[in-house]
Amino acid sequence: MPLWRVFIFASVALNVAALPLLLHQYIVSHPHHPGVVSPDQQQHHAYAPQPGTSGAAASAPSTGKPAVTTDSVINLDHGDPTMFEAFWRETGDAAELVIPGWQTMSYFSDVGNVCWFMEPLFDQQVRRLHRTVGNAAVDGYHVLVGTGSTQLFMAALYALSPADANQPTSVVSTAPYYSSYPAVTDFLRSGLFRWAGDANSFVGDSYIELVCSPNNPDGAIRDAVLSSGAGKAVHDLAYYWPQYTPITRRADHDIMLFTVSKSTGHAGTRIGWALVKDREVARRMTKFVELNTIGVSKDSQLRAAKVLSAVSDGYDGGASRHRLFDFGRRKMVERWRMLREAAAASGAFSLPEETSGRCNFANETAANNPAFAWLRCDREDVEDCAGFLRGHKILTRSGNQFGADPRYVRVSMLDRDDAYDIFISRLASLK
Repeated sequence: MPLWRVFIFASVALNVAALPLLLHQYIVSHPHHPGVVSPDQQQHHAYAPQPGTSGAAASAPSTGKPAVTTDSVINLDHGDPTMFEAFWRETGDAAELVIPGWQTMSYFSDVGNVCWFMEPLFDQQVRRLHRTVGNAAVDGYHVLVGTGSTQLFMAALYALSPADANQPTSVVSTAPYYSSYPAVTDFLRSGLFRWAGDANSFVGDSYIELVCSPNNPDGAIRDAVLSSGAGKAVHDLAYYWPQYTPITRRADHDIMLFTVSKSTGHAGTRIGWALVKDREVARRMTKFVELNTIGVSKDSQLRAAKVLSAVSDGYDGGASRHRLFDFGRRKMVERWRMLREAAAASGAFSLPEETSGRCNFANETAANNPAFAWLRCDREDVEDCAGFLRGHKILTRSGNQFGADPRYVRVSMLDRDDAYDIFISRLASLK
């Protein structure tokens, strides 16, 4: 390379290297010059709200999905239980909780318990609520806590699958089954268990049967359909609460799963629990959660305990006038009435027949008002109901994700009033 090019290259390199120092000297000597941003200003801008937001709005918790208008896409694919927000807004400080900065710092909660990371207060309030409602037995059961009931469902599969089996344990459920069962079962491609489809068509002696009752997606009351002595059952009772179905008996299955998501509406808290009879199964389920997430958020447990306490307080003869299950029942009865009227006005859709039973909790006959509607499109020219509704800005979940006919869709009944009202209006207009 010619010598003169070497000198030019060196000169440019030295000037580029010196540029930050020159800029720093200019900023120090001209701190108020337009376009000059001082280090203090840089720090301020890093934490400043984005344009169009206030400082309070920028630091406030999220409110979930944005508000809807008559022209919005209405998303009823997920069971996001924001319907319950209206109830909890009226309860004042009954479910509020302040956690000091020094509290809940240890991994451990109750080292004498099988579920050593479970807060004793959460255990206490779970048992109290079940005794109040009468939907599940708790005496003689171990209470386990999980990050939502989905984690506990996975823990149950782990606990019930023999580690020394020659092949993975088959996991089955009667169709239409919850769409997440196959996905969650096979997500990690475990050598312990695998999804094997519809329980009605299963042949074999060794299995784990998932029994969801009331069933997601169709709201049917379910019992196990398989009865082999080598088989096991896990009962998913997420919707066995008085706002959705009559409480006809105190369930006492070997493994029962529940969640605050559908019982109280606090999906974002991510807390579920299991009632487990057998100590060794409870120990193995706890081990799964330990290996998976090293326990469960204590802050979430304490919040869930406070929420469950507020619900029980409404029915324990105290002064509280806030009764969650009464609120939920009224809302669900009204929403199902609106939906049946809209389907009839359209003439293009049908719904399962309404069923009812004697509710021991309410001490009266009550109808089933499931958290999801199992809606069928009856138009002869429509084979994909979800696709048809999507074309009219209504998002639902196709029946084929539940092992069923795609002419069916699952519709969430738990969204906010404004979204639900727009959905009803659109559905009634479809012919």
